[in-house]
Amino acid sequence: MKTRAAVLWDRNQDWSVEEIELDPPKAGEVLVAVGGSGVCHSDEHVVTGDLPTAVPIIGGHEGAGTVEETGPGVTGLAPGDRVIFSFVPSCGQCRACASGMGSLCELGMYMREGRQVSDHTARHHARGQDLGLMCLLGTFAGHTVVSQASCVKIEDDLPLDLACLLGCGVVTGWGAVAYAGEARAGDVVVVVGVGGVGINAVQGAVAVGAEYVVAVDPVAFKRDKALEFGATHAVASSQQAAALLTELTRGRMAQVCVNTMGVGDGDQIGASLALVGKRGRVVVTNLHPAAETRVTMSALDLTTFEKQVRGSLFGSSNPRADIPRMLELHRSGKLKLAGLRTRTYRLDQINAGFDDMRKGRNLRGVITF
Repeated sequence: MKTRAAVLWDRNQDWSVEEIELDPPKAGEVLVAVGGSGVCHSDEHVVTGDLPTAVPIIGGHEGAGTVEETGPGVTGLAPGDRVIFSFVPSCGQCRACASGMGSLCELGMYMREGRQVSDHTARHHARGQDLGLMCLLGTFAGHTVVSQASCVKIEDDLPLDLACLLGCGVVTGWGAVAYAGEARAGDVVVVVGVGGVGINAVQGAVAVGAEYVVAVDPVAFKRDKALEFGATHAVASSQQAAALLTELTRGRMAQVCVNTMGVGDGDQIGASLALVGKRGRVVVTNLHPAAETRVTMSALDLTTFEKQVRGSLFGSSNPRADIPRMLELHRSGKLKLAGLRTRTYRLDQINAGFDDMRKGRNLRGVITF
């Protein structure tokens, strides 16, 4: 079949919206009509080359849609089912999944390859070439073919252009605080960077009962949004946060600091370590450029204060359990979704959506179909 998709043909270029050829699903795969896709900074990392995924590639990894066709051997999904894509496949059977580490499913080893996990070939084609898929999904397209391992079935009570946000930003931010950061009631939590992931780290900190939630972002619009979503304080820099935390905690500082800036910075690791106190955890959930190999920090603090730096992918979550769980929290009023979606765009407006993201105009922009 033919569909339209946003393709990145080379680094540091605009997304090209054009017609592509889409093969039918093979064994273990499904054809999905995409209903909504978030504009996430991770796709920008592909554009800049910070994330060395092969091109040409169809972008998009934060999506939701409706199953239209299933390939042989698909179980648990049928035409008409609504699904949220898990940007990391979650097979539920490998050692990582069976050990409770669904965000590190062993099928994730194929993500940079961008081909189908079943046979490592492409279903998407344009200009006589095979196309890769961002996170094995390619949600910047009207239709896509993906592995059933990337689909989490949901009910039909939420519009797809809101449901899509659970495919990355919501679970990543929430889990970075609650799971990787192990924040507890009464803790002090700092969130450095209030975008589509950081705003949900704020929501996660509020939900676990943090005493203070300090949001750090240079953009006034995002600081204001952080306060709307429950942050107790919002400041423009880590230096301001350090002074504020010293006053609020009498020098004990925070228990958890989550780094959710658009682009990770080696110097920020040290700055964030300075924001936490004894046994404080710095959770790195934003992506750093692949070429960055140096971090500035006080290694002495790791020993003398038992501070920790932790990495977190997809919020250290179990997508098959946590995506439905987040939906339940939304239904009960404990998780805000509608306010996350600042602007919507048609597919042919995708470059405007990325420009708004770069300029800090959105918490999350969403492509609607």
